[in-house]
Amino acid sequence: MDDLTDDPSSQPAETAEPLRRAIGERYLQYALSTIMHRALPDARDGLKPVHRRILYAMRELRLVASGGFRKSAKISGDVMGNYHPHGDAAIYDAMARLAQDFNMRYPLVDGQGNFGNIDGDNPAASRYTEARLTVVAEALLEGLNEDAVDFRDNYDGTLREPVLLPASFPNLLANGASGIAVGMATNIPPHNLAELCDACLHLIRTPDARDDTLLNYIPGPDFPTGGVLVEPPENIAQAYRTGRGAFRLRARWQIEDLGRGQWQIVVTEIPFQVQKSKLIEKIAELIQTRKVPILADIRDESADDIRMVLEPRSRNVDPEVLMGMMFRNSDLEIRFSLNMNVLIDGVVPKVCSLKEVLRAFLDHRRDVLQRRARHRLAKIDHRLEVLEGFILAFLNLDRVIDIIRYDDDPKAALMFENWSREHQATMPRATSEVDYRSPLAGVDPSALEALADPEAAPEAGGERAAPRRFPDRELSDVQAEAILNMRLRSLRRLEELELRRELDALMEERAGLEDLLEDEGLQWARISDQLKETRKQFGRDWPGGARRTTLSEAAEAEEVPLEAMIDREPITVVCSQMGWIRALSGHVDLNRELKFKDGDGPRFIFHAETTDRLLVFGTNGRFYTLQASTLPGGRGMGEPLRLMVDLPNESGIVDLFIHRPGRKLLVASSAGDGFIVPEDEVVAQTRAGKQVLNVKGEVRARVCHPVSGDSVAVVGENRKVLVFGLDELPEMGRGKGVRLQKYKDGGLSDATTFSRAEGLSWHDPAGRTRTETDLAEWTGKRASAGRMAPRGFPRDNRFT
Repeated sequence: MDDLTDDPSSQPAETAEPLRRAIGERYLQYALSTIMHRALPDARDGLKPVHRRILYAMRELRLVASGGFRKSAKISGDVMGNYHPHGDAAIYDAMARLAQDFNMRYPLVDGQGNFGNIDGDNPAASRYTEARLTVVAEALLEGLNEDAVDFRDNYDGTLREPVLLPASFPNLLANGASGIAVGMATNIPPHNLAELCDACLHLIRTPDARDDTLLNYIPGPDFPTGGVLVEPPENIAQAYRTGRGAFRLRARWQIEDLGRGQWQIVVTEIPFQVQKSKLIEKIAELIQTRKVPILADIRDESADDIRMVLEPRSRNVDPEVLMGMMFRNSDLEIRFSLNMNVLIDGVVPKVCSLKEVLRAFLDHRRDVLQRRARHRLAKIDHRLEVLEGFILAFLNLDRVIDIIRYDDDPKAALMFENWSREHQATMPRATSEVDYRSPLAGVDPSALEALADPEAAPEAGGERAAPRRFPDRELSDVQAEAILNMRLRSLRRLEELELRRELDALMEERAGLEDLLEDEGLQWARISDQLKETRKQFGRDWPGGARRTTLSEAAEAEEVPLEAMIDREPITVVCSQMGWIRALSGHVDLNRELKFKDGDGPRFIFHAETTDRLLVFGTNGRFYTLQASTLPGGRGMGEPLRLMVDLPNESGIVDLFIHRPGRKLLVASSAGDGFIVPEDEVVAQTRAGKQVLNVKGEVRARVCHPVSGDSVAVVGENRKVLVFGLDELPEMGRGKGVRLQKYKDGGLSDATTFSRAEGLSWHDPAGRTRTETDLAEWTGKRASAGRMAPRGFPRDNRFT
């Protein structure tokens, strides 16, 4: 190493730019690349770059709809090597989606092999499947050879690829799109192609049409999996007007009569992008957890079509009520979001309305029409140039043959020859090379310069340059080259007549193209004809062209309480000291001896009914709710309560009781804090329960009693009793509460409420009930210390 690099005192060079700016600029470049070249579709052809490159590569491989298939590995390899330098797995997944008829309303790839299914199974590996284009994809590619769109260099500059496709129909709305970019996303549902063509025709006739008017032709999305759209029309109109909204989509179902009063529900269509296997798993979980108690079973009888059978628990169940619960609790009903965020002109992302998207497509079609017309016009001009040269050659056939036969530079001679009738009349037919008189005699060919024809323009696309002529001469280089390349059989007399007929036809076509390019009305008329042809080809009579998603109004499903759907039967709830819970059928004797696990014993035993809800109060201060109908049966030892609710292992059970609406509870912690809480506010809707009494550290919830009477009695671990008025306790929904009793050491042992007129009761050690009515000695203010318990008070410091 040299001294400069080894010198420890040398200072590093300053950075060219601050790190914050460098990171910001590079992230901005990444964001723009994601938005423009990956995630958002173009409003004109409705495709992202990867899909556009897949279709173009398949076209280059000549995989037309009427041709054979090619291996998907070959297709994805060509796309990756020529146009899309990304992973082959991502390319294959994108191509497979284009072939899935449950994802694409109008599939663009015709797949052969396993391309996945509606159950969510992945496609087979690319080496096993084959693919080709569909006729719908060919309609998107129509016109690429006619300079209909711009081309650009591919990623390494060795090939050319289209910037977008001609797209003879509004593919953005026909097949929809979805994608997530940086800071923005798009989600567009598929629509019916015939309805889109009708809306485009109306927009051509009435350019200032409103979005609401277009809904007369496009009532809503048309999903490939069918279903029933139950969104109100005003919401649909608002969504299409703003480009943002959501649609409620339901499964299609019917009642199947089984005879003798029995019936079952058959689901024949499920919502878009819902995996059938996961849907069935979810419904099976609803059955297992008894969240839909009137549903007994679900079966998947699907083959090529969808057939999901729902069996009711009883034939007396109302099918509408059952399906209403299924729609609320499963993906048999979804909300499909609409976010019409697309690239306008391939550059600017914008949330567009329905009219703006259709207008972008129509403007694109007009541009394609003009470019194809100009391209055809240039082709006609070139052909007319050649035909005029052929006709001139036929009129002077002998002289042309002499030049070709004897001249050293026949092309230059043909171009320099004076083809006027007067001059040609003086030119005798050469019988040999000696008799031949060259047009270039006495002329230096290298000094001659052919000039471009000022009246002729180069052909569109740059395939051919403008014809060139020598000054004051008739034949151009294009005509001379065509004459030299003419076949001998074309020299017959009949060919001249055919050339003149072709010339007349091309002149007529050229006049029509010039009129088309000059008249905007003719252009829109031609676009209308093209849309009508597309509608005829892919319309309602085409296989799969009819609308699949129907529109309907959702009937207001009345809220049926869960208790109303459960058969009301008596049970006896048994919960052991270790937290194993079960439900015995019927109301058994509460003093009856029951079996428990070794080392376990009874703790809570009470009568209930299957329609009851049970409340569990844990030492962590949370209330948990159980449905009595979901308790395990009484044949075994039951199940741990912790498997039914999310009660932590370090927390115990304070109390378990039946929920009584309208009742109030007294809750208190071991630290002596508590309050009154309405029982309706402690009912939890989830397994996690509902936090009511806040406890910290070593403090635990200890008391939960129903409120009755007008007084509160509290006893501490120090055996001091305090009695105060119930009105001194606040009523709260959640919190730590207020201090019930003051302690120097220890904490709260028990608390209860009672009526002062009836007195305070407890069980003495002999099992007798003792009632004390004179409580003046123990009465005081809340949060005072209290007095020692009266003689005969239980040693466990509990009132009950």
